[in-house]
Amino acid sequence: MARKIRVVILDDHQGIIDGYLYRLERAPEVEVVGAALYAEDMERLLAKCQADVLLLDVNVPTSHDNPNPYPILHTIPQLLQTCPDLAVLVVSMYSERALVKAVMEAGASGYILKDDQAAIQNLPSILLTVAHGGVHYSYTIHQLLLKQRASEAEAMLTSRQLEALSVCAAYPGESTAALARRLGVANSTLRNLLSTAYFRLGVSHRTTAVAKARQLGLITSEAHRP
Repeated sequence: MARKIRVVILDDHQGIIDGYLYRLERAPEVEVVGAALYAEDMERLLAKCQADVLLLDVNVPTSHDNPNPYPILHTIPQLLQTCPDLAVLVVSMYSERALVKAVMEAGASGYILKDDQAAIQNLPSILLTVAHGGVHYSYTIHQLLLKQRASEAEAMLTSRQLEALSVCAAYPGESTAALARRLGVANSTLRNLLSTAYFRLGVSHRTTAVAKARQLGLITSEAHRP
């Protein structure tokens, strides 16, 4: 039997946490290992358990004594540095494109809206997707981001992202850890490079990212088969 995906939740509304727990406790492939109402409590939870996915609200108080929203754009990179195998799935009521883009650039693996009922209903499968290296957006977020991508893909991909995609194309069967060793980087660094490339290309997985990059002429085409 496959190991369950371990999830930590951060949201400042207990009712929302209870809703997640109700939905996720019915999913045999998911185990919620902790939940927090404050960002500092969430960080302590992550230090205690080896979580696979952090379900993260954007606008949550820093601590019981500090009602100011925690600095998400600072927190995500710090968490990924400390927990290199962690995937971050943001669930928010905010849909501003600049915020979504900044959160994804910080290293998140997905962004879904709290009023996206289809995504909430399919939350277990979305958690599995991001835990295994994919990305996921609510449809509204995806359409919002597509508006700026069509003519910008080449300029938006860095040389390091293209290098990572080219290595993925050359060794399609290798794990993230093996590909990271080839690039001489940490697993978390490669995950961030790839998730940002997925975001910029408008795709969700490694295979489709490689195919899209080839289609755009950003990396070399497939090998000729004899």
